[in-house]
Amino acid sequence: MLVLHFTYTNTTHKYHLIKELKSWQQAQSYCRENHTDLISGMNQLQDKELEKVTKFTHRKPFIGLFRDTWRWSDGSSFSFRYWSLQFDNYQPNSGQCAVTLPEEKGRWQNQDCGVQKPFICYDDKVILIKENKTWEDALTYCRGHHHDLVTITNMDDQRWIQEKVKEASTDYVWIGLHYAWTLHFWFWVSDEVVSYENWASCPKMDDCDVSGAMETRGGHKWLEKKDNETFNFISVESEEVFCLMY
Repeated sequence: MLVLHFTYTNTTHKYHLIKELKSWQQAQSYCRENHTDLISGMNQLQDKELEKVTKFTHRKPFIGLFRDTWRWSDGSSFSFRYWSLQFDNYQPNSGQCAVTLPEEKGRWQNQDCGVQKPFICYDDKVILIKENKTWEDALTYCRGHHHDLVTITNMDDQRWIQEKVKEASTDYVWIGLHYAWTLHFWFWVSDEVVSYENWASCPKMDDCDVSGAMETRGGHKWLEKKDNETFNFISVESEEVFCLMY
């Protein structure tokens, strides 16, 4: 069987449309064995990058939503619902899984879990490293073992990463935000522009040798911390843009 495997990426996830037809349970097993899980949660399903994946199919691919009551395959706790008008809440037990409808801007429809359909997997590129390191040592570790310290460019990135940091063993985790004292501005080590901010309070502009860290509890705000303090940290994997497999 020809299997078309399309991959698109954003900062924290890679999405894969698998055109091989499988039941929902088979699709979940495939995603967990080869990627992270079936696509789950509103942060992913509302991602603009997902539109680039679903435009390659006229079918209705499985997503990670199933009914027990309705919950996500990867354990995401998002309660928002985006059902199509075709949703049938009274369908018998066979209709306990969900598909996304590209022609309805990604709205969802319940579907018999045993029907074979294409499906969408994702790879989680964000990794919590539970080792205590200074900011510079964390940066060196990430670049040597993964790709870089994580960059946060929007609220979706923030929400995804703050779920990760809840498992940290320190009160803060290092992120890829650093202060250039001689130039008096903050920058991401990935060279992304600092367009989104989530500071607990306005950082000082007269300190040297400071970098950004995120709270692992509470509101997960950012704080400036001395580079020689040691915390857990967040790495991100390198990006893969497109893959075609036969």
